[in-house]
Amino acid sequence: MVFKIINATEAKVGTNIVIDGEPCTVKKIDISKTGKHGHSKARIEAVGMISEQKKVFVIPGHDRLEVPNVEKRKGQVLSISEDKATLMDLESFETLELNCPEELRGEIKENSNVEYWDIEGQKIIKRSI
Repeated sequence: MVFKIINATEAKVGTNIVIDGEPCTVKKIDISKTGKHGHSKARIEAVGMISEQKKVFVIPGHDRLEVPNVEKRKGQVLSISEDKATLMDLESFETLELNCPEELRGEIKENSNVEYWDIEGQKIIKRSI
């Protein structure tokens, strides 16, 4: 569920936007002004928040972009298997089973706390606390 819509020229570096149904973070944006009666164009380079794929596209400056709802939450690690971690949310006490990112596998231990993001219903572990 998208709560905010912005113009393409309002996007800044670090802004989260939805591209082709996937939430992404803007890494670079170039806005060019055209001639006397033309419209501005925005060239946006973004990286997927979940898939980490790079996307580059050009759109008119007046086009609208969706901003995804990102909830940052804390959880306690209950157990770790090969590539999965079982977490307990520290606010609602619900149990979640999430994929454990490779770069965090050495840092995450049982009974430690982590920050996970809920991005439009998809949950990912972002960092160890």
